[in-house]
Amino acid sequence: MSRDKGARDRERYQVLKTMLEERHREIQDKLRTLRETLPAEVAEVKDAEEQSVNDFVRDVELALIEMTSATLGQIDAAMHRLEAGTYGVCANCGTEIAEARLKAVPFATLCRACQEAQESLQAEQREVRPFEAVLATEGGAARRVR
Repeated sequence: MSRDKGARDRERYQVLKTMLEERHREIQDKLRTLRETLPAEVAEVKDAEEQSVNDFVRDVELALIEMTSATLGQIDAAMHRLEAGTYGVCANCGTEIAEARLKAVPFATLCRACQEAQESLQAEQREVRPFEAVLATEGGAARRVR
């Protein structure tokens, strides 16, 4: 039985490694393409509206490059976790992350249940913060009136 598990683990490792390497190459190619297609600064701009459009397009392209670079960093970190033997294991509860989840989000560090719990907590915190801000503002106003 342990021999079968060892074979399954090696097979899973190879599948995940291949997937990460392919995703890494795809993102590197996309990043290279984005950088190459980024238009050079236009020497002469005809009017303010044209400059505004040029600035907007450039900002969007730079944001795409930044997001792609961040994703590439996450893939690199996932590859390091794979080599260390911690890839595919939930950082929170220690259970194995489903292969389907890893294919969809190859740099996932949490299993689906832990990710959902984290997102729910973050949503609750976002809902509470504006309410606390209102209370703090009202409390400050009440103190000033007295």
